[in-house]
Amino acid sequence: MTSRDRIKAIRNQPRTMEEKRKLRKIVDKEKSKQTHRILQLNCCVQCLNSISRAYRRSKNSLSEILNSISLWQKTLKIIGGKFGTSVLSYFNFLRWLLKFNIFLFIVNFSFIIIPQFTVAEKNTLQFTGLELFTGVGYFRDTVMYYGFYTNSTIQHGNSGASYNMQLAYIFTIGACLTTCFFSLLFSMAKYFRDNFINPHIYSGGITKLIFCWDFTVTHEKAVKLKQKNLSTEIRENLSELRQENAKLTFNQQLTRFSAYVMAWVVSTGVAIACCVAVYYLAEYNLEFLRTHSNPGAVLLLPFVVSCINLAVPCIYSMFRLVERYEMPRHEVYILLIRNIFLKISIIGILCHYWLNNVALSGEECWETLIGQDIYRLLLMDFVFSLANSFLGEFLRRIIGMQLITSLGLPEFDIARNVLELIYAQTLVWIGIFFCPLLPLIQMITLFIMFYAKNISLMMNFQPPSKAWRASQMMTFFILLLFFPSFTGVLCTLAITIWRLKPSADCGPFRGLPFFIHSIYSWIDTLSTRPGYLWVVWIYRNLIGSVHFFFILTLIVLIITYLYWQITEGRKIMIRLLHEQIINEGKDKMFLIEKLIKLQDMEKKANPSSLVLERREVEQQDALHLGECDGSLDLRFRRSVQEGNPRA
Repeated sequence: MTSRDRIKAIRNQPRTMEEKRKLRKIVDKEKSKQTHRILQLNCCVQCLNSISRAYRRSKNSLSEILNSISLWQKTLKIIGGKFGTSVLSYFNFLRWLLKFNIFLFIVNFSFIIIPQFTVAEKNTLQFTGLELFTGVGYFRDTVMYYGFYTNSTIQHGNSGASYNMQLAYIFTIGACLTTCFFSLLFSMAKYFRDNFINPHIYSGGITKLIFCWDFTVTHEKAVKLKQKNLSTEIRENLSELRQENAKLTFNQQLTRFSAYVMAWVVSTGVAIACCVAVYYLAEYNLEFLRTHSNPGAVLLLPFVVSCINLAVPCIYSMFRLVERYEMPRHEVYILLIRNIFLKISIIGILCHYWLNNVALSGEECWETLIGQDIYRLLLMDFVFSLANSFLGEFLRRIIGMQLITSLGLPEFDIARNVLELIYAQTLVWIGIFFCPLLPLIQMITLFIMFYAKNISLMMNFQPPSKAWRASQMMTFFILLLFFPSFTGVLCTLAITIWRLKPSADCGPFRGLPFFIHSIYSWIDTLSTRPGYLWVVWIYRNLIGSVHFFFILTLIVLIITYLYWQITEGRKIMIRLLHEQIINEGKDKMFLIEKLIKLQDMEKKANPSSLVLERREVEQQDALHLGECDGSLDLRFRRSVQEGNPRA
């Protein structure tokens, strides 16, 4: 027998608890002897079992350690309980990006910044404080920017190991981007599997009503928080079921469609106008900076871009009054698409300005100039976000509560806030080549933004009026972060490394015709050493081969297609099983109705049989009571015979 069957068989024995314990010990002892003999005969099985147990224990202990040091666990539970999973998805995404940037900073700091510190010269420039806003001056001659790094091989002592700064710089940036690429793919696959493929997401959350409570939760505050979380999730499930069943008439559908078309036309026109304004401002920005010696003149371009990024999404959010989507998820998706179109277009125009105007302007160190521009954009976006959280959202609450009470408290704008995070992360990825300390700056801004948004959320916002599940939102956020954000970053950096000429007087690649020539020179050096020919083969046949990346892309597309087909197949299977359950319920109801009708017919035909049935039932009850009394007497006698003092 299995362990469960053995326990059940012992439990069903008509014995006392002490006898059952003795019997269980005897059986477990015999079973352990048999197991010991089997394991002695097969040493490999024993080794594999011990390895698997050690792996499971280490995995469980590691997951417990990670959960214990996880940031903001209690705060996230409070947010989820009060505002639902839709608002919680924004804070989960922010925490995920923070972990991402911690990794990027650790890698850059270990392999680029620390080696440069060992050979860095003392900074002779004076720190005035204005550098915190402009990024120029004192910061120019620090490890913050590309131009400060040496192009020589670092070696301490005649016999010490050498450290090629060119290779370290390009390989570290490449390793960071490669890790980001696979991390995004893995995260998308994980969330896609959890939220689209696993069948539990189609159950409608009904199991929450029956099997949801965790009886290990005993603290009063934890119990109330758990109740609030469960009630919020159940409301979200029921709200979505009602919204899916809602149907509109033809006239209502036509009116909605017209409103959608008009909203898209207006939003696209506003986005194009903003992009044109940024393009012409960027074209004349270099001339403007040459003619104006004021240190604050460099803030004009980031100020205008940040104003657009703050004002236009608010205009997009007002379209909800006209469009009136039945499903709040659809409204968030549409706002995300409009905002990503605006912000990625602006970043694309800025990249065109940096790679064509700044890089070809003949400036002394154009890489540092690009790094300074990205630093100012990131800092200005952070300042505007903070001002909007503490000032704009507070004023909106005052207007809704005291001046125009019909407006009421606002709801948290998920789309606008998520796109702010994606916009900032895109700038960090582009600027990591020109400003290696950008991940540290992004870590600080994300840490502050979490608390700022949390305080503003609790003070100035109300829970969503339409509850809805956001279990699939995280997948969509990471998809937008991967495409078009991360893929656009890869294209920009590929053009920089393969097509642009480095500055002649600064940076680790000075004197080279292109950045990529540092790799070519290294491969040529390795080809003369027999022990490293395998590295040359990998580079020429895999990394440098177009066919390899074509096959890799094809494999990824095939896996994606298979995942999609699995999803569709499971949806169909679950729908068929639901229909089968409904049909079985109908069959049972039909049979019960038939049985009731037959019983009614028998009662009408033989009324005397009803009296006989009642007498038989009374006799059976009396016999059952007698048997119970007899069994109680038997247990009492046995306990007295065993010398039980409680008898």
